[in-house]
Parts: sequence; C-alpha cells; structure tokens
Amino acid sequence: MLHKQLILDACSYLLLVPIKLPLLISPVLEARLEQAGVLKKVVDAIKDLVQDCNFDCNDSGIALQAMDNSHVALVSMLLKSEGFSPYRLDRNVALGVNLTSLTKVLRCAQNEDILTLKAEDAPDTLSLVFENAENDRISEYEIKLMDIDQEHLGIPETEYAAAISMPSAEFQRICRDLNQLSESVAIEASKEGVKFSCSGDIGSGSVTLRQHNNVDRPELSTKIELTEPVALTFSLKYLVNFCKASALSSVVTLSLSNEVPLLVEYAMGSGFVRFYLAPKIGEEE
Repeated sequence: MLHKQLILDACSYLLLVPIKLPLLISPVLEARLEQAGVLKKVVDAIKDLVQDCNFDCNDSGIALQAMDNSHVALVSMLLKSEGFSPYRLDRNVALGVNLTSLTKVLRCAQNEDILTLKAEDAPDTLSLVFENAENDRISEYEIKLMDIDQEHLGIPETEYAAAISMPSAEFQRICRDLNQLSESVAIEASKEGVKFSCSGDIGSGSVTLRQHNNVDRPELSTKIELTEPVALTFSLKYLVNFCKASALSSVVTLSLSNEVPLLVEYAMGSGFVRFYLAPKIGEEE
C-alpha cells in the first residue's frame, strides 16, 4: 500500500508542476541560394570598401547600403527575393554583419554548394548552412551579429548625361593599367567615344573606346548613350576597388553627369551591385 501511495503522490506532483519543454523557434528569415558562389562574389566585391554593415531583409530581398569611412564612395547591393528558393520572411529584419568575419565563413563553402541563410526573431547570430549534393555533406556555421546604427541614405533618381555599357574585364584592365601612372583618371564621354586618360610623375596615358556592337558576343560590345558631353575626374584607387565586382557580371555600366557622383553598376540576374563615387573637383590633370 505504501508503494502504491508513493506512486499516486508522484503523479499528483507531476500534475502540479509545469514541465519545461524545449521551444521550437522557427526562423524569421530563411533564404536559400542555389549557389553559394553568388554571395561569396558579392561580399568579396565590397568587403574592402566597408567593414561593418547591415543586411536589410525585406519583401524585395536582401539589400545593403553603406559608405566608406572617408564618405567618398557608397555601395548599394540587392539580392532579389526571386533569386532565392525559397525566400521566407516573417518580418523585416536588419542583420549587422562584419564582412571580414562573413568572408571567413563563406570560404568554408564551395561555389556550387547550396547556401541557406537563417535568422531568428531579434537575432544575435546568423546561421549559414552549406549543402553539397555530390559529397552528401551538410556544413552548419553561425556568425555573431552586431548592432550597427547605420543611416539609410536616400539615393535620388538621376537622369545621367552619359551611360556607357562595356565589358567589365576591359574596364578593370583600363583602371589597373592607368593606376600604374597616376592616382586619378579623367573620363570623357562624347559622340566619338569614351576616353580614359591620366597623367603622373612618370608620364601619361590614355585609352579610348569607340562605340561598337559585337553581334556574336554582345557582352563584348561598347554602347554609349549621350545627351551631352561629360568630362570628370575620379580616384583610381576606388575604381580599382570597384572592379573586384567584375566576377559578378561580364558587363559594367558607367553613368555620368557633371557635378554628380559616378555610378558604376554590375547587374546580375538576381540583383545588382552599384557603386557611387564623388568626382574630384579643382584638380589639374
């Protein structure tokens, strides 16, 4: 009888005391990329320009906007929601990330790995899951998030006087070559073409591209839309930095107008990376 009474007492105690069960918390964000290489290339393109930034997640996708420390250049990035499959977002969330740390984690993924980003409500970490179907391997990492108080700048819609579409590899080569001679480059757009020129202590150089259409390989074409001639001078250090985004697209578009920042855009099927650079004023060539 005593044994039976002990069992009854124990059962009564269990009914009175609540049992703490583990909570199954579903992520507020779950975004799956078919190729991890896309995010790796995006981060590589901007990590030397900005160190800490917010990834703003909303219905449009995952966006980023940040200025460099000198406030001379601005980067704007968007990975559209339709580029993810699936893209599930319960509410808008900002993920404060150190790009150097993110780069280290992304190096653990192969370009062909499937990448899934996950974040919980009021997140303090970002989860990255890499899946490799060939090796049947799943790798899971977490990166600590930061509380970044970052002002979101409104980028005004601008009607540019000149828009130049050209091979990104060609733009990269021009910037790299002229950077051997000078710290600055003058970009002149006219109906004759676009001219990149510089002058430094050891000499001067220039490269002129005329408009041409490559029917067999459109990505090698140079197209110029012009409403009026434009001539502006920019820092080559920044342009060389922007060219790290060449891996994202075979084509780059340069948009210029007098007295407004240069827009350098690399468009991807799933979004874009745009760089804005203030012109140099009052410098002699």
